[in-house]
Amino acid sequence: MSGRKRFSVLRDPVHGDIDLTDEELAVLDTREMQRLRGVKQLGTAYLAYPGAVHSRFEHSIGTLHVTRSMIEAINQNADLEPRACLGISEEEARLIRLAALIHDVTHVPFGHNIEDQSGLLERHDSAARYRGMLSVSTELGRLLDELGVRDDVLTILLPQGTEGRAPIPPYWSQIMSDTICSDILDYLARDAYFTGLRLQVDERIVRYFKVDRASGNLYLDLQKRELLREDILSEIVRILEARYYFSERVYYHHAKVSAGALIARAAELCLGAGLIEDADLYMQTDHSLVDLLRRSVHQGDPRLRARVSHLLEGFERRRLFKRACVFPRYENEQTQKELVERYFARGRGAERAAVEARIADLVRFATGKEIEVIVYCPAARMQLKEVATHVRWPGVHEPRPLAEFSDRVPRLADLERSYRDLWKFYVLADARDPAVLAKVQEVAIGEFPGAVNAYRL
Repeated sequence: MSGRKRFSVLRDPVHGDIDLTDEELAVLDTREMQRLRGVKQLGTAYLAYPGAVHSRFEHSIGTLHVTRSMIEAINQNADLEPRACLGISEEEARLIRLAALIHDVTHVPFGHNIEDQSGLLERHDSAARYRGMLSVSTELGRLLDELGVRDDVLTILLPQGTEGRAPIPPYWSQIMSDTICSDILDYLARDAYFTGLRLQVDERIVRYFKVDRASGNLYLDLQKRELLREDILSEIVRILEARYYFSERVYYHHAKVSAGALIARAAELCLGAGLIEDADLYMQTDHSLVDLLRRSVHQGDPRLRARVSHLLEGFERRRLFKRACVFPRYENEQTQKELVERYFARGRGAERAAVEARIADLVRFATGKEIEVIVYCPAARMQLKEVATHVRWPGVHEPRPLAEFSDRVPRLADLERSYRDLWKFYVLADARDPAVLAKVQEVAIGEFPGAVNAYRL
């Protein structure tokens, strides 16, 4: 910020007034950031929660706001404990805030379906995606270059371990990308507000963030006069429980999964036919992506055009494929690895297509009905994150990741196990007739020997 004045105040439904500097506002006005207005934060969740139409644009601004609050708390705590804690300078704050503002700029529409749950694209937070979006060939990259911050902001965003990543203090990235960070504190509050689910995150937790002078790690202080701050620990657990609650109720809702499967399959068909390329998806909005997929098959193979059009129409009119089988991890711990290896990831499209065709053929032979089947296999870990946030535990000399104290906080292990058990392997079918769905289920169970179907029609 270095001498710069606040340029504007935005009114946010979640946080109230949010201050933006002149250069932050300029960043928001770039083509790449404005695109995020058209990318829903929760993808297809609005089909189950009609109010969930908020975008990644608002979330980006909210993450900036929480980042500012965290920096202010860190500096206040550093003033109280200057020998143990670091403060954050104005120039550092400028870089961290800008990184927080643009952290989601690489997201594509329905990204978690297309990337995390279908493996069609490289993840949005990969080094290649960030480097491409922040290159000088983009309006955003050129602006950051003119401001003299592009290299530092890119370094903050790049995943740890990226080859050639310059060394930076750990807290520069931890503030917005740790297990408990400005990103999650905004999206939990925002998702609760727009889904109408009754959940609140106590913003008071922000006051307890500090930066360890010796290691440069961001941490939450759980110690007071050598005693454990149970109130802060319980708030951490409550946030992690809220993340699980939303994963169970919203992020992996079966209607969201089915709708996302339709879009992901349409994209897979167009990519596989060479009608579009990965990069064609990077600057799309929700609406423009659907239009791109429809246009890409307009003059192509009639059978492909019919399939893609059918998928898109089902998505747009909420005629979703029905669940025929559900193979959850909690019933399939022994077979999950094999299922993921065979059916998840871009290179497994042929195997998925083959088993889908066999199921459809056998059902047609038995019932006379033409149906389409989608085998939907998410990544094994989905978006599971271990509790990497550092804490200062009473009697321990330096801040350590909270996961190291899971034996003292049994609820952490329970949450991790519960989160893993959200994984489900689906067989979805374009059928409404219960008899046809029953036949799909019967045939599909035979295609996955050893796997246990837990869904009852």
